[in-house]
Amino acid sequence: MKVTDVKHFLAHPGGRGKNLCFVKVETDEGVYGWGEAYTQSDRDTQITAHIDQLKRYLIGRDPRNIKHFMQIAYDDFAGRRSAMDLWCALSGIEQAMWDITGKVAGMPVHMLLGGACRSQIRVYANGWSGSTNPQTLAERAQEVVEMGFTAMKFDPIPGPWRTYVSKDVENAAIENVEAVRDAVGWDIDILVEMHRRLAPMHARRIAREIERFRPFWYEEPVLAENIDALAAVKRDINLPVVTGEELYTKFEFREVFEKQAADIINPDVCNVGGILELKEIAAMAEPYFVVVSPHNYNSTTLGLAATLQVSAAIPNFLITEYFVNLEEFGKDIAKVPFEVKDSYIQVPTTPGIGIDLDEDRLANYPYQPFPARSPRQYYEEGP
Repeated sequence: MKVTDVKHFLAHPGGRGKNLCFVKVETDEGVYGWGEAYTQSDRDTQITAHIDQLKRYLIGRDPRNIKHFMQIAYDDFAGRRSAMDLWCALSGIEQAMWDITGKVAGMPVHMLLGGACRSQIRVYANGWSGSTNPQTLAERAQEVVEMGFTAMKFDPIPGPWRTYVSKDVENAAIENVEAVRDAVGWDIDILVEMHRRLAPMHARRIAREIERFRPFWYEEPVLAENIDALAAVKRDINLPVVTGEELYTKFEFREVFEKQAADIINPDVCNVGGILELKEIAAMAEPYFVVVSPHNYNSTTLGLAATLQVSAAIPNFLITEYFVNLEEFGKDIAKVPFEVKDSYIQVPTTPGIGIDLDEDRLANYPYQPFPARSPRQYYEEGP
C-alpha cells in the first residue's frame, strides 16, 4: 500500500469564527484516511501550505509507517525547527494515517493503542458564551444545562487580551463566575478559562476570589512560556491549574511535569503532533499524577474523533472539549455524526478513527478570510 495523494479542505462553518482544516490521505488500494489540523483565525492558509509541501515526503510511502514518517518530517522537512503551523499540518496528516491503519486492520484506532479504558467519554460544552455580561452569561449557561451538559467552560474576563488588568476587570471576571454558578447551581461543573491573559499577581487575586464558587479548574492563568511563573501561581492558589493548549510535543511538556506546574494538561490532538504524540504525552504525565483533558477547539467531526480515540486508550483521562456552536456544521458534513447524551459520547467502534465526511456537503462551506479587527473591536464584540 502506497500513498498517492494528500488533500486539504478549508471550510468555514458559518457565523463568526475560524476556518476549519480537514486532511484526506489517499492510497493506491482505494483506502483513504481523514484527519484534522488545528487552525487559528488568519493562520490557516499557512497550515495548508505546510500540508502541500509535506505531501511530497509522504507520497509513495506506506501510510502505516506512522512513527517513521513523523520523525523524518521533523528531521528532514522541518530541520528540527518546531512551530505551531508545522505541528498542526503534521497532526492532520498523522490522524489520516491512523485512520487508514485502523481501516486496514479492521479495528478502531484505540484498539491499536492498547485498547479501551472506558466505553464513553465525558465532554464539556464550550463555544456557548459569546458575552461577558453577567446576565447574558447566566441565561446562556442555563441553556447549556437544558441541552444536557453537566460541565461547561467560559472565559469571564471582559475586553481584549492583555497581561496587566485593572481592578474593575478583576471584579468583572469574579462577578461573571458568580453569575454562572448562581445560574446553574452546584451540581454542574464550571470550568474557568483565562486564555493566558494574566500576570501572576492578577491570576492569584482572581483565583482566591472565585475559589468560593468551586470551579472545576482554572485554565491557563499565565503564559506557559514562563513555566516557573505558572508553577508559582499553582503553589499559591487552591484551584486545579490547567495548561498545555499552546504547547507542542513531548519536549515542551517535559518541563511542565518536572516543575509540577499543572494539575491537568490540555494538549490538542490537532496541533500537538497527532494521535500517538498525544498518547505519549499522556503517558509522561502519569508518574507525575497529572490528568489529561484534551483541548479540542476543532470540529465535532474529525478532531473530536481523534480525541475520542486517544481519550479511550489512556488511563489518566479526565474530560474533553465539545464546541456546541460547531455542532450543526458537524452534523451536516459527517456521514454519521457523533451524538452527545448527558455530556457523554460513546467511544467509536468502527475501524479507523470512527467518522467519515461527505465531501459534497463540505463544499457548501467555502473558505472565508477572517476580517481584521482592532483591539477596540475585540473589546466591543468579543473574541
